[in-house]
Amino acid sequence: MAPTLSNAQVPPSAAEAQAYAGLHQAAWRGDAAKVKALIAAGADVDARDAQGRTPLQVATYARQRDTITLLAKAGAKLDVLENDRYDAVTIAAVADDPQTLSLLLSLGAKAGQTTSRYDGTALIAAAHLGHDEVVRILIRAGAPLDHVNNLHWTALIESIVLGDGGPRHQRTLVALVDAGANTQLADRQGNTPLQLAKARGYEAMVEKLKSAGAR
Repeated sequence: MAPTLSNAQVPPSAAEAQAYAGLHQAAWRGDAAKVKALIAAGADVDARDAQGRTPLQVATYARQRDTITLLAKAGAKLDVLENDRYDAVTIAAVADDPQTLSLLLSLGAKAGQTTSRYDGTALIAAAHLGHDEVVRILIRAGAPLDHVNNLHWTALIESIVLGDGGPRHQRTLVALVDAGANTQLADRQGNTPLQLAKARGYEAMVEKLKSAGAR
């Protein structure tokens, strides 16, 4: 089974944050005045820390939305991947941070990049974790519903096999099904979402899938 994506990500540690200087430090702290001054002085808005994180990604981890806006307007790249191949959109999705996610998308960030060591997407990551509001935002933004990662799982499958069958994962599955996710795409062993939900005793999911014509 895949590890939890929140553990796969590498947010700045306390020691790293303490050691930050320049634009990374200002982004982490949300120091808008310093961000503006550093940008005006020619600081590299896409500089990388030891983990390949840009100031904008650091600001995303820290939920410093004003800083994200400042950096984006200064030309910071919204869709770059850090060393573990996460972009800012996936960082916000995994953090269950719909406000920051919505901001990033409004600034032009892409909803459907292939990210992470699993060749997944932000939508798959959010479905895995049952972040139903985030899932709905990504769907509205055009995230690919049926992307298959290198575990041979879609967002729909992950909402079942890596979820707990509870209310948030149920709402996640409903959002995906209602948006038109393919209910027949199977895992590597040939198990469909309906079969996977039945095997786990997730009755609410089973009924939703059946109502959508799943087999």
